[in-house]
Amino acid sequence: MRSRDPAAKSTLEVLTCYPGLHAVWLHRLSHRLWQMRLYLFARLVSQFARWLTGVEIHPGAQIGERVTIDHGMGVVIGETAIMGDDVHLYHGVTLGGASSEPVKRHPTLEDGVTIGANATLLGDITIGTGATVGAGSVVTDSVPPETTVAGIPAEPLE
Repeated sequence: MRSRDPAAKSTLEVLTCYPGLHAVWLHRLSHRLWQMRLYLFARLVSQFARWLTGVEIHPGAQIGERVTIDHGMGVVIGETAIMGDDVHLYHGVTLGGASSEPVKRHPTLEDGVTIGANATLLGDITIGTGATVGAGSVVTDSVPPETTVAGIPAEPLE
C-alpha cells in the first residue's frame, strides 16, 4: 500500500488509518463466513465494515491479492463481483448488478485494473487485464485488456 500512496508516511499509519485496507481485511473474514454458509454472520461482519469504513463489500464478492481501495468512502462491490490481483479502486466506485435474477450479475475486474473515482460499472461485464476506467465513467460493456475508457457511456480513448 505504501508503494502506491506517496502520502503514506509510515507502515503504522497505513495499518491504522487506511479504511480501504480495513475494508478488505474485514471482507476476507466475511467472505470466509459466507463460504461456510454462515450468511447472517457474514452479512453482520460486512455491515460492521461498512459502518466502520464507508466501504460496502458483499460477503459473496471475490477479491484477489493486493487489492487497494484508495480513500474508500462510498465504494460498493456487489455479491457476484470478481476482482483479480493488483486492482486499484478510488472512492465512490460502484460494481453494481444489472439483473434481479440469482445469476452472475456484477462486473469482473481482471488483474492490474484501475477504476477512477465515482466510476459506475454495471452488469456481468469484464474489465480486461491492465485496463483503466476514467473517473466518473459509466461502463455497461466489457473493456478489452490494456484499454483506457472514459465518459458516459464509457468509450475507449485514443
